[in-house]
Amino acid sequence: MSDALDDGPFFHGTKADLRIGDLLTAGFRSNYRPEVVMNHVYFTALRDGAGLAAELAAGEGLPRVYTVEPTGAFEDDPNVTDKKFPGNPTRSYRSTEPLRITGEVTDWPRLTPEALRAWRDRLAALRADERGEIIN
Repeated sequence: MSDALDDGPFFHGTKADLRIGDLLTAGFRSNYRPEVVMNHVYFTALRDGAGLAAELAAGEGLPRVYTVEPTGAFEDDPNVTDKKFPGNPTRSYRSTEPLRITGEVTDWPRLTPEALRAWRDRLAALRADERGEIIN
């Protein structure tokens, strides 16, 4: 059971090439602070939010957005809801339980090279600022 009040659908952005039925699990390095191994797997109910995460994800693969299904309890992502957006308007969540891939979304808006560069510059500034710490 989840305390989150969202029924989905849910999305996850990544550069990994995944198949329907694959499970996304915690225990991988953060895309935003690579020195941190994450205790949660993150997802959103906003397709475009997952697209942004896919564009910013570490790795050399193509950015991809998948539809996902939580296999267990999940909660609001405190990295954005408590720190930046009270009330969770970004509809961002996290779980210690795996997410099951249920499909791939191909019609999400891509960032321009300039917008992608601006986002990466913001992330680099966050990494340099100790207040940008991840709640893990």
